[in-house]
Amino acid sequence: MTITQQWIGLVAAVLSSISPLGAQPERGQHVDDTQLKQVILFGRHGVRTPVVPNSILDSFSSQPYPAFSVSGVANLTVNGATNETILGSYYRLWLTEQGLLTGKDSADAASVYFRATGTPLIAGTARAFAAGMLPEAAINVNTYTAPASDPIFDPVDAGVAQLDPRMAVAAVQGRLGGNPQSLASAYGPELAVVRSVLFGYPPGQTPVPATPPGKLDVSVLPISITTGTTTTPVTPGGLADVLYAIDPFAMEYADGLPASDVGWGQLTAGGISQITRLYNLLLDLEYRTPYLARVQSSNMASHVVRSMLQAATGNAMTGTVGSPSSKVVVLVGSNTNMTGLAGLLHLDWVLPGYPPDTCAPGGILSFELRQSQSTGEYVVRVSYVTQTMDQLRNRTPLTLAAPPAIAPLFVPGCSTRNANFDCSLEDFVNVTRHAIDPLSIDLTN
Repeated sequence: MTITQQWIGLVAAVLSSISPLGAQPERGQHVDDTQLKQVILFGRHGVRTPVVPNSILDSFSSQPYPAFSVSGVANLTVNGATNETILGSYYRLWLTEQGLLTGKDSADAASVYFRATGTPLIAGTARAFAAGMLPEAAINVNTYTAPASDPIFDPVDAGVAQLDPRMAVAAVQGRLGGNPQSLASAYGPELAVVRSVLFGYPPGQTPVPATPPGKLDVSVLPISITTGTTTTPVTPGGLADVLYAIDPFAMEYADGLPASDVGWGQLTAGGISQITRLYNLLLDLEYRTPYLARVQSSNMASHVVRSMLQAATGNAMTGTVGSPSSKVVVLVGSNTNMTGLAGLLHLDWVLPGYPPDTCAPGGILSFELRQSQSTGEYVVRVSYVTQTMDQLRNRTPLTLAAPPAIAPLFVPGCSTRNANFDCSLEDFVNVTRHAIDPLSIDLTN
């Protein structure tokens, strides 16, 4: 039996196991009589230190980059962990209100499953989130031990998916008309702001000052698309250095560094949002490009939808996360993982203070499995949830009355029901089946 045949069989099994309780509401009616049965929370790591050392960063700027509360490269900061615990505390309130948690942590822990990539940054994020969600319980965060790679977060290195390097380059080049350097003019305003911040002069100043001696002007480095690695599918030339140079700015603001340290006092939240468009551009090219999204994110999508089918039927299945009794599944990875999955399913969002489709520190793609109390029908509700930049910066407590920013997500091909963009479970399974690459999924882990 092929994997496609298995998918079709699973859909039929789910539909036959659910007996409708009554007539379905007409389209256009917005009464929400659904009950939450399971939620899969797929989150990004929290606020961290820069991904390259300051010894490299300082070659990009006229002033030294500021230090964070912790040392080292790509480490979760103290305030980053605090914000994750705050977000976990919000989900404790929401999940209790929705009936998936009882407030009795030891008992609730049996129905909660955590999984994260094994780096200290991401595993630490998961533990901080768990400390907020279930503060009185000892939660095990499932990880793969290096050198093993987790097949849902890193399917290429795990040997589940095969990436064709030439196809990867061609797919990205094709989105750029074969001329990657055209991005320099398309994003000229953003690059100009980056240069002014790095070299300490007002945006719009003309003529612009010369590059300081001994410094590298990342804003004018040639942009090209060449073969990358198994984890970074293409090499974008100078755009990679731009990303390294600007990545600390959002983290400085979100971590609560003094205003004088956020872009050396030159960046507000609005300026960071403009610069972040460059960061999002690179993520989009490397992980939302259709070929790359199918290879790198099909296994994650497969595990998400099969876990929902498992929860709906109550029958154990392979290729899932958690067990049939897992009411809350928390997966923690990187923004590359989230960008790829969103691209595969064509999910888009805009929230205040962020450019479109930003995977903010600690942000979450939420997949809710809900059941209508009047018809028995299972539906899937997808949303993107994140703390705003100022909620992160101020470590703002979150409550049901004062929640994080939330965007309901439209799922092309199945979101037709109501203002929450619900999909029937059947339609969501079919949309996912058509989106994934059956050769890039693993049904055993």
